[in-house]
Amino acid sequence: MDVYWQGLAEALRLLLSRDREVLEIVLRTIQVSGTATIISVLIGLPAGAFLALASFPGRRLVVSTVNFGMGLPPVVVGLAVWLALARYGPLGILGLLYTPTAMITAQVIIAAPIVTGFAIAAIQSLNPKIRLQILALGASRLQLLWLLLREARLGLLAAVMAGFGGAISEVGASIMVGGNLEGYTRVLTTAIVLEVGKGEWEIATALSIILLIISFGITAVLTTVQQRGKK
Repeated sequence: MDVYWQGLAEALRLLLSRDREVLEIVLRTIQVSGTATIISVLIGLPAGAFLALASFPGRRLVVSTVNFGMGLPPVVVGLAVWLALARYGPLGILGLLYTPTAMITAQVIIAAPIVTGFAIAAIQSLNPKIRLQILALGASRLQLLWLLLREARLGLLAAVMAGFGGAISEVGASIMVGGNLEGYTRVLTTAIVLEVGKGEWEIATALSIILLIISFGITAVLTTVQQRGKK
């Protein structure tokens, strides 16, 4: 238990003293995971709405693939992205390996199916009669989509939170494609792994607490918006 208390004290010290290295890692974490979440939402919400409302041959297979993607092992994603961005890979000419962009790419691949899957579930959980009532009132297809998204907004915000959680908590793929380079690609999760490997349990615990604080803070904001929507 002493390690936890020491870690908490160290986390407070690092935050209050505005430790430069820690602040850089925190800002990079928010930048990488925030960007990945935004891209995942831009991909996942439209895709989820389309799959929830459309009917076409092979739809069940596509939805099954999305559901499968929600549980993709991060290390497998990291390996796939690494092979694609490696020097002799198909995208090696871009020179993106061991950059924040590579980390964002891996996190998007992890988070986008989560957002899509939650969006499908949120929209499909609506009462089918709502769609008929909206159409009966003479709404256009665009108006129908907008109204359905408004009705499902609680579930869609849950999709955003789940996608953010999947992005910011990811570590395996980030290390593989980012390299955990100091001052460039090191984020909180990879920094924690590094400190654990060095046996610096106190600092690792402190960084873990800081990561939890950030995750809770952003999730709390989204939850506030979600619950206001409920009213």
